[in-house]
Formats: sequence, structure tokens, C-alpha cells
Amino acid sequence: MGTWREIVDGIGERTEFGNARLVRDPRRKGGWTLLFEEVQQSYVDVADPTHLSFEYARRIAAVVDTMAPAGAPLRVLHLGGGAFTMPRYVTATRPGSTQVIVERDRQLAEFVQRVVPLRDPAGISFVFGDARRVVSDIPASSYDLVIGDVYDAAQMPESVSDVTFAAEVARVLRPDGVYAVNVADLAPLAFSRGQAATLRTAFDDLCLLVRPELLRGRRFGNVVFAAAKAPDRLPVARLAAILGRDRQPAQVVSGAGLDLLTAGADPVVLP
Repeated sequence: MGTWREIVDGIGERTEFGNARLVRDPRRKGGWTLLFEEVQQSYVDVADPTHLSFEYARRIAAVVDTMAPAGAPLRVLHLGGGAFTMPRYVTATRPGSTQVIVERDRQLAEFVQRVVPLRDPAGISFVFGDARRVVSDIPASSYDLVIGDVYDAAQMPESVSDVTFAAEVARVLRPDGVYAVNVADLAPLAFSRGQAATLRTAFDDLCLLVRPELLRGRRFGNVVFAAAKAPDRLPVARLAAILGRDRQPAQVVSGAGLDLLTAGADPVVLP
């Protein structure tokens, strides 16, 4: 299990874009938290990849669980690697899936692989580079699912937040594909409202998975969007049922509720 000092301080390394640290979870034998520039980025349980400590990861997992029959393999593109939490989850719940992890920081990925390596790397490959550039080079209709979790410290970079990038993600998805993207925000959800308007320029079906407290402006937190090219593609009722049973219950905002939330918001257009 390691010494107490190792548990508290973790294992650190300077990577290409900053300082990374992996800290053991003293409550779970296989649990680790990845911090980058001292901001929590990922939690992973190498012994049980289906144990998801961060609530935003459980929201994304709900999208993974409901977008295809249980156990069916998927072709998944992960934008942002972190500690490979979602690739591990997909491998555990959908054996035979083909996954590509896009990570700009090769040294970070190598650090994670050295300390908490993928238990089953079959079907997982890496592409190192900027997410916007990588996505623009991918052939159309290549993936069933794109998971967006690209961050610079605690902020989503502009390069993955605009209408052009949303259109590129839609292009690389198959006709019934889904885009799940994690957004950090605080009241009055101005960034999330802008992201909703942006995603609506490229996708015909959209919903927002969020804690009620965040909607009421009482906390900083994560919003997960699920977007699909096909109308009425998203299983809103099933998502709501899963989120309602979570230890930190969330709700699904779609349709008229999403219209009301995003009224007056403008899509993000970069110069």
C-alpha cells in the first residue's frame, strides 16, 4: 500500500505542460486521484474500473450505458486522457470496443501508464496532439461515441468550444452517434448556456445532465452534455432514471426546459 507520506503526497512528475501528481486513495486499495497543477483531473480505481468517484464521470457513464444494448462494443474517441477513467470503464462494460485516446501531453500519458497502467490495453490506442487538429483529420462517420473532457487546468480551452469544433465532432460521428462532453461551470451557467447554443448548431438532439443545486446557482460544478445528430436519439427517460438513483442525484434538462435555460444565449464563434 505504500508509506503514509507517499499516500498523502503522491507520486509527482513534471510533464510537457505542467506538474502532474497521482495520489493514492487510502480508502480503496486501487484508487488514485490525478491532479494537474494541483487541480483534480481524474479518479481511477485500477482494481475496479466501474467504480467512478467523480460525479461527472458517472454522468458520462450513464450516456455510455444507455446509447447501445448492454455489453455491445463501441468505437469510441476520447478527447483528453487524464488517468484513462472512461477508457477503462468502456473496456470493463463493453468488451471488444475499439478506443482512441487523444492527449496533447505525451509525458502525462506515459506517467499515468507507468504508475497506474491500463489493465487491459487491448483495443486502445493513443494519438498525441491538439484535439481540434486531430479531430479535423479523422474521416467522417468513424465513431459511435465521442467523449470530450479536454481541460487546461480547470477550464475548457476555447479551441474545443466553438461551432466549428462542434461541427467537426458531428462529422466524425456515425449517423446514430453521440457526443458526451464535460463542462465545468458556476452560476449563472453562462458558459454552459453558450455551449448548449453552440452544440445545437451541429446536433439535432441535446440534453444536459446536471445537479439541481447547480441549476439553482448554489455551487460550482460540472455539467455533462449529451448530443446526437439524429432527432430523438437520446434516451432521456432512461438517463433520468439512472441519474435519479445516483448517490448525488442529478436531472436531465431537455426540450422546453433546455429552451428556457438557453434563451438568449449565443453560439461560440471564434475569430
